[in-house]
Amino acid sequence: MFKKYGFVGILLIILIEINFFLKIQPFANWYFPIVWFSYILVVDALIYSIRKKSFINNQFFNFIGLFIFSAIFWYMFEFLNIFVQNWNYIGVEGLGKGKGVFALLSFSTILPALFETTSLIKSIHLFDKIKLKKKYKITKNFLYFMIILGILCFFFPIFFPKFAFPLVWLSFFFILDPINYLNKQPSIIGHIKNRELVIPLSLLLAGIILGFFWEFWNYWAIPKWTY
Repeated sequence: MFKKYGFVGILLIILIEINFFLKIQPFANWYFPIVWFSYILVVDALIYSIRKKSFINNQFFNFIGLFIFSAIFWYMFEFLNIFVQNWNYIGVEGLGKGKGVFALLSFSTILPALFETTSLIKSIHLFDKIKLKKKYKITKNFLYFMIILGILCFFFPIFFPKFAFPLVWLSFFFILDPINYLNKQPSIIGHIKNRELVIPLSLLLAGIILGFFWEFWNYWAIPKWTY
């Protein structure tokens, strides 16, 4: 069964798409949180129709917490961008005093959209049969090396932004994933060690899908980022 909130999400996405041309305010300025909250509703409804369970229906409070964590998480990248200056925002003047709320709501959708999309990909069993041919031994020295590499990836863009800015996107993975593994928490390293590629490949594909939609919807927007 496709949940009613999924139909609401589809309707809102259609209206937002139309409004990219009509530019009716204030919806044109607030498109980003509207379209991404709508996307999340649609994907969650799709997941429920396939699995009969989803984040909204079965992990609602954790789901809400993910929005809060997502905003905090992305503000870390905004902090790094003060030094890197890899992207900037234009067209936000029309938001007036609502810039802070707009940013908070927009940043809060990033991780929920990622995890919903990953869950949808897992639900269709796209990568279930793909496994590594052999197990890999993960040593503590390797894990500590990853953490050190992650710390370097965090600081290098601050001191050498012109050349090292791509390292921003690797830093948190190299720091956090081995820490998770060391504390026996879910991690990409753990999946690779066990020859399981469902989660790593699903996350990778989800990132590609979201990257497409982020750039596609950003192209038509009034408040937008540029590189």
